[in-house]
Amino acid sequence: MKPDHDDEYQRGDEHVLETADEVATPRYMFHHGDQALIIDRRGRRYLITLKDAKSDQNHLGTFNHDDIIGKPEGGRIWTSKGHLLIVVKPGMADFIREMPRIATVVYPKDIGAIITYGDIFPGARVLEAGTGSGAVTIALARAVGERGEIFTYDLREDMTKRAQQNLSAMVPEHPQVTFKNGDVYEGIPETDLDRIVLDLPEPWHVVPHAVEALVPGGIMVSFLPTVLQIHELVKALEDANTFGLIETTEIFMRTWSVKGRSVRPDHRMIGHTGFITTARKTEHYTPAPKATDAEESDGN
Repeated sequence: MKPDHDDEYQRGDEHVLETADEVATPRYMFHHGDQALIIDRRGRRYLITLKDAKSDQNHLGTFNHDDIIGKPEGGRIWTSKGHLLIVVKPGMADFIREMPRIATVVYPKDIGAIITYGDIFPGARVLEAGTGSGAVTIALARAVGERGEIFTYDLREDMTKRAQQNLSAMVPEHPQVTFKNGDVYEGIPETDLDRIVLDLPEPWHVVPHAVEALVPGGIMVSFLPTVLQIHELVKALEDANTFGLIETTEIFMRTWSVKGRSVRPDHRMIGHTGFITTARKTEHYTPAPKATDAEESDGN
């Protein structure tokens, strides 16, 4: 049966047919299986998966999932002990902070910088290594969109499984993401990559493979916790004579308390979590010979 004209619309380069169910059920409504973020009056957050006829209980009392399902996000519900809770769908930063994990995840403040300074764009072909619990994978999947491709590697199958579950919770449909168990220190089978994003302890081992795998002008991004690691990485990038615009950045984040006439920085802040190093693939070059001490002295 041919859809009515009112059920058709254009989105980007795609021709999309809107079904009657989609019109009747806006995307901001809660459904069975959705993630919901519960916030109490003190700002404490609880991430739950909604299920029909289920209830949750904590120190604030009991509340029923059926009081949330079928309602728009941003609603407020009462617990059995009389506490008022706000219910919203978790944003990406909320979900990453609260999601189940096996290893420490990259903080949202660093993920934002990785996406921005790594210039992750819609349609990009991206290799990620060090999938972990999937925090960066989620951001990459949303950034490249349905036209992009992500190949994400981890050595541990339990990590891959956890990351797949976390990605499915935040991005239910993700055909652009391919999970692989493998060691990129040994090589990268993919070619024509626009970006390589690494969360590995020794990314300098990947540099020779990145030279072959990246397109001209492609960007390699690495997240590392210590100064000694970034020193080793930058040396490897420089010695490859194929990378330019090598930069290392550290991101700090401080929230502020704004209550009535009291405006002040919070007592705690997210300080050092890691360093983000980016480098662009350039034409291979032969560096000029280094000047001797005598030549440098003559130059002065």
